[in-house]
Amino acid sequence: MPFHALRHLPLFLAGLGALVLCTALSLALGARSVPLSTVADALFGHAQGRDALVVTGLRLPRTVIGLAVGAALGVAGAVAQGITRNPLASPTTLGINAGAGFAVVVAIFALKLNDPVQYVWFAFAGAAGAAVFAQALARRAGDIDPVRLALGGTVLQLVLLSWTSAVMLLNQRTLDEARFWLAGSLSGRPLDVLWPVLPTLLLGLVVALAVSPALNALALGDDSAQALGVPVARIRLAGGVAVVLLAGSAVAVAGPVAFIGLAAPHLVRPLLGADHRLLVPGCLIAGPLLLLSADVLGRMVIRPSELEVGIVTAFLGAPLLALLARKVAR
Repeated sequence: MPFHALRHLPLFLAGLGALVLCTALSLALGARSVPLSTVADALFGHAQGRDALVVTGLRLPRTVIGLAVGAALGVAGAVAQGITRNPLASPTTLGINAGAGFAVVVAIFALKLNDPVQYVWFAFAGAAGAAVFAQALARRAGDIDPVRLALGGTVLQLVLLSWTSAVMLLNQRTLDEARFWLAGSLSGRPLDVLWPVLPTLLLGLVVALAVSPALNALALGDDSAQALGVPVARIRLAGGVAVVLLAGSAVAVAGPVAFIGLAAPHLVRPLLGADHRLLVPGCLIAGPLLLLSADVLGRMVIRPSELEVGIVTAFLGAPLLALLARKVAR
């Protein structure tokens, strides 16, 4: 670990411990609670019966997908805020999630798709298109205006969501196929959905970690960053590619889960500071911690039924967005 991170090592270890605990709870809790000892036996193949089948057949894939999607969204949010110098930026507020969702719904409607594995490339295309369009709206005098980016991304998100609803209403099959996926969910997702996007997700994480030192210079402004020898255009392009890869992967697997990308950096920043060399790895832990916590909460609040994780994150994230917007305005 680099020297600058050593003094934060206890916080990283505490975060990993909390993530391990949340992972264990995700495997144990639900409509049918399973003792942690049985969970351990099931994972090591020492248990049989209904409880073991619930753990290995249903909750283990759900938890693994939650870890991957949460990490992707958390890191995407940190990088999005870094390259835009906007604390309100995230895959949700920039319209990236909505772009991916719209592209998938159009593909379901036009091409009659019915398998989440087939959604992957459409999700990437929609995410990339929304990211490019949001940045085009925000450009002024050759630079990206953070305020215009937040407003443009919000407007783009609303427009795409309305278009998505319109396409779904055109066809009952599209409505039936897409509405569960659009709610944002980890349940009912086999690991086969994760494997096609895993290479792009890992590539996005590698790129995000690689550009994280340069994001500190971008925070000083483009002119100052260029004076320090940072290739601003290339760093912003690489960061944008990382955000698209990560958000597109997450949406393709779990649907457009909101606010994890916004909340994770704001949870980590007071603990580790604004240094992106620490912030991005911190969000790699905070993202899945937030997503799995929301998923477990959704299972418990209306047992034996459950709320989809996208509904829980939207319910909890809306007040957070309002508070952050008020803080930024001040």
